[in-house]
Amino acid sequence: MVEKRYGIKDNEARAFLRMVKGSPQKLNLVAQSIRGLSADKAIEQLTFSKKRVALDVKKLVLSAVSNAEHNYKLDVDKLYVKEAYVGKALVMKRFHARARGRGAAILKPFSNMTVIVAERVAPAKKEVKNSKPKTEKKEAK
Repeated sequence: MVEKRYGIKDNEARAFLRMVKGSPQKLNLVAQSIRGLSADKAIEQLTFSKKRVALDVKKLVLSAVSNAEHNYKLDVDKLYVKEAYVGKALVMKRFHARARGRGAAILKPFSNMTVIVAERVAPAKKEVKNSKPKTEKKEAK
């Protein structure tokens, strides 16, 4: 495989999710659940997930599969989630008034996520050399 586009190989496609509301730590829990799964299993996993952000991640995986199919002519049935990683975006800082004239900080984090799907390649068959069968040793009584 030759690295052509943006550091990804010619049997891969990627999609980004920018500025999704939620912390990278929470988004990474969803990313961990789909890494290494086939594309249809990952979509199924995200469909039935109880996490709020799973709906956005599902759209992201569908986008990556669509990119692979339409832009790079990859076989959809052979696709799997090769990489799913999360990065930190901006953090909005807000103020909450407290007693005695004090204030408390409220942090509203945003995250970025990248999904790379790749086409599974069947492993090459190895040639097996003909070897002599092992003889069993008889036990002495």
